[in-house]
Amino acid sequence: MKKAVLWDFGGVILSSPFEAFNRFEAEHGLPADFIRSVNATNPHHNAWAHLERGDITAEQFAEEFADESEALGHRIDGGDVLALLAGYVRPDMVELLDRVKAAGYKVACLTNNIGGGHVSSERADTITDIMDRFDIVVESSKVGVRKPEPRFYEIACELLGVQPAECIFLDDLGINLKPAAAMGMTTIKVTSAEQAITDLHALLGFT
Repeated sequence: MKKAVLWDFGGVILSSPFEAFNRFEAEHGLPADFIRSVNATNPHHNAWAHLERGDITAEQFAEEFADESEALGHRIDGGDVLALLAGYVRPDMVELLDRVKAAGYKVACLTNNIGGGHVSSERADTITDIMDRFDIVVESSKVGVRKPEPRFYEIACELLGVQPAECIFLDDLGINLKPAAAMGMTTIKVTSAEQAITDLHALLGFT
């Protein structure tokens, strides 16, 4: 029996930053998906991983990402990349979150994020309003581990008081879903809000 639904934030509740990455690449004459390729190189120990764990500052990230991207052929200031992370809220996903919570399921946000003030105060208020809906929020920058490290998911289950088999987890990245599935969670790979809503409705028996 399912007791909890776990949600990624960027790419699920928010639109995917990959869309912004691709626009930036096109505008600057860079190969498509180049920024993602930098993030995928040495993924557990690169600048992105260290930033999401809270090991380095945004300023340190800006320089380290620039060096890593340069090593792959195109130097990009990491500060420019951070500016692309905003995304926009998907209101239908927020409505789905509200419906799931109203149906009695525990809800948690599992997000790889960065510390510090990188958003406007208005946007911060919007994000806070959404985050307040969750029973718990597990942030990589605060717990010191990140998806897809298994400990990240264990922390979420411990805080909710549930077993992995009692959870459904939504994320837009397969690499983050694999360890969750291996632990026994039912997973949904989010490719669009419409698809995610349909899949979760089916699992929970919603009409």
